[in-house]
Amino acid sequence: MRIYRILPLLFFFLTLGSVETFSQTKKSREELEREKAEVQARLREFDIILKQTTATKQTSLGELNALTRQFQTQTKLVNTLDREVRLINQEITETEKKISGLEIQLKDLKAEYSRMIYNSSKLNRGLSIVAFVFSSGTFNQLYMRLKYLKQYSDSRKQQAEQIEKLSAELVASRELLDQKKTEKITVLSEEQKERAELERLRKGQQGVVNTLSRKEKDIQRQITATKKQQEQLNRMIKQVIEDEIRRAEAESKKANTTTTKSAGTSMPMTPEAAALSSSFAGNKGKLPWPVETGFVSQGYGTYPHPTLKGIVQESDGLEIRTQPNSNVRTVFDGTVSKISTIPGYGLTVIIKHGEYFTMYSRLKNISVKVGQAVKAKEVIGQVATNTDGQSEVHFQTWKGLQIMDPATWITSK
Repeated sequence: MRIYRILPLLFFFLTLGSVETFSQTKKSREELEREKAEVQARLREFDIILKQTTATKQTSLGELNALTRQFQTQTKLVNTLDREVRLINQEITETEKKISGLEIQLKDLKAEYSRMIYNSSKLNRGLSIVAFVFSSGTFNQLYMRLKYLKQYSDSRKQQAEQIEKLSAELVASRELLDQKKTEKITVLSEEQKERAELERLRKGQQGVVNTLSRKEKDIQRQITATKKQQEQLNRMIKQVIEDEIRRAEAESKKANTTTTKSAGTSMPMTPEAAALSSSFAGNKGKLPWPVETGFVSQGYGTYPHPTLKGIVQESDGLEIRTQPNSNVRTVFDGTVSKISTIPGYGLTVIIKHGEYFTMYSRLKNISVKVGQAVKAKEVIGQVATNTDGQSEVHFQTWKGLQIMDPATWITSK
């Protein structure tokens, strides 16, 4: 009887452990599925945007940047699928261990149940239950026999229930194991397909690299020219910000009103402007993209090109590739501070958000005017398409005269 008393307790703890493991695995699976869905959505964006590049496209640094980003995203998908396969293998191993444990428990329970019936039969020596009870020599013996029969009946009932539960769980676990094995075959097939796509992209990328490697001097000249254009662009926005600071100071003195100065900007702000600045800062990492669909073809900062040796890229903002004729929209409430045209960057709009400024370049037309108040996601123009067939928006963020990495301000994709 001792084994039987311990078995239900063991069953409880083993079941509790399997529930905890299942909960953790389920959480990992949900995170993995969410990540895979996000990566697949990004790749669909790549396909749509790159397929819509005009027929005039040429082998260029911009095209290589786009292919490199696509290759990196495809690599991430393959890695995600590989992690999914490893997770399924882990689930299969855990399920097999659970089945093995259940089989042992079920075998022990059935053996104990058989021993209970056999021992009871021997104890009764073939007597019926009534004869067994009333053949007692004393009242105390009668009481003990009745108590024993009650315990025996309850124990056998509980034992039968445990056997039934374990049997059902064993069947369910075996079905789950078959399901996991089928799922593994499906994911392995998907991974094989995506690896083939990754290899296709790698060859395409390498072909562009080989072509551009023979044009290193031309590319260096393009980079130098772009750097000069970017310096001109930055001089323009700095001038706009300095003008805004001087205007704010003059208005503050003229009105003799209480204003706020933010550290690092020296810009007097009215309570309304200060509130707008605070709201902008509070939305760091949550601002919408300046286009509805797109991907970053070149990031902020100075760094060596990931695939083209000897080439160093530099950008004070984000280059966001999107579909031709896409609407460009402001990322936050503000006021249009400047509209200008810069060689290499085309039509440019600067929007003031208190002490913060955002800049949108490479537009082909503009639908707002200087001094106009705009709301977040309000369309300010349309993206231009260059001679290489690429539709890109150049996007910058500033706090006063301090330039910032725009990628830390917009939502991640």
